[in-house]
Amino acid sequence: MFICFDGLGIYPMSKNLTQDDFLVRHVKQTLVSTFPSTTTNATTSLMMNQLPLEHGWFGWSEYYEHLDKNVDIFLKRDSWTGERIESENTPLGKLDYYFDHTAADYAVHSVFPGYVGVAKPEQNHVFNGIQEFFDIIKGICATDGKQFIYAYYPDPDSTMHKYGVSSTEAKTVIEDISNRVKSLFDNVGDTLLIVTADHGQIDVTGYVNFYEDETLMDMLRIYPYMEARAPAFLVKEGKEREFEAYFESKYGEDFVLYKSSELIEKGYFGDFGDKAALLGDYIAVGTYTHKQAVFNPKMKKYKGHHTSLTEEMEVPLILLGKK
Repeated sequence: MFICFDGLGIYPMSKNLTQDDFLVRHVKQTLVSTFPSTTTNATTSLMMNQLPLEHGWFGWSEYYEHLDKNVDIFLKRDSWTGERIESENTPLGKLDYYFDHTAADYAVHSVFPGYVGVAKPEQNHVFNGIQEFFDIIKGICATDGKQFIYAYYPDPDSTMHKYGVSSTEAKTVIEDISNRVKSLFDNVGDTLLIVTADHGQIDVTGYVNFYEDETLMDMLRIYPYMEARAPAFLVKEGKEREFEAYFESKYGEDFVLYKSSELIEKGYFGDFGDKAALLGDYIAVGTYTHKQAVFNPKMKKYKGHHTSLTEEMEVPLILLGKK
């Protein structure tokens, strides 16, 4: 079994669990998420066994040059207007999950919410709520023969976005997950259970409304995109130096500005791949002030967020084996 709990990073666990809790006791190693540390990027890397620079699913919103629009790539909609985008001609390849090619002596199962796309619906199990999620997994484990399960659950990320990492609501959800994983493991036979997360979260301390800054927006070809703590910018030709100086003077405390090419050369998105054009001209990396950028008036302001290089990068590797 491989289970990814969205947002269950090291920092949220340290804020909401004790050293005696089941999941904490079985952390074997601290891993580092993808950059940006976000679901679109990290879960795609986990499921496709590819580097971000290979698959190109870097963030929630990406710029498609042939449409001249920023597009919410999971929802296939215009990031500004919310209009549905009916375009198959995207720079992103088909999602090709590694477990769809698993050796034939294993029966392969995925356990996903209904909105996750799959190539083989006959091996996928859709759930509603955490009880059904674990019931499905237990049912598969009770089946004869060799089984492989890849499962994804969207909490505690959703709860922390709404209430914050340090909230009572987040603590309740994370404790419940820990207890349910213990119960699952106690009731299976010859099984290896791998638990991890796509990213963690931090408590948001404030908001930076880029869309209200007319001077900034006038230097851009299109409004910012990608992620709230890792925004990407396409700058008008000839405005590069002016943009750099202005951004660093006004926003340098909360975001460190890099040319996208610098981060690509340093390997932030992997050592190889052909999707670099999706990263724009510049990327601003959120600092330890833990602010969230806001790209347009419709963008949600969360109490908990992720996507940068601070505590939200660290995720657990939890290994549990039983014969």
